[in-house]
Amino acid sequence: MFEFQQYLGFLAFLTILTIGFWLMIFLITFIVPYWIFGGVRELLAERKAQKEAEQTA
Repeated sequence: MFEFQQYLGFLAFLTILTIGFWLMIFLITFIVPYWIFGGVRELLAERKAQKEAEQTA
């Protein structure tokens, strides 16, 4: 009646969709905040170094 062969495309689609979903969750919760925090920390360090250079000059 029904064969497993006809569901392979649907299962592949669901697998790719699920992997993409969890990858997006990982990026939003870990990678993007880490990237933003690092950028802000670097910006503050540059401003601090610039202020120290102005005070000594």
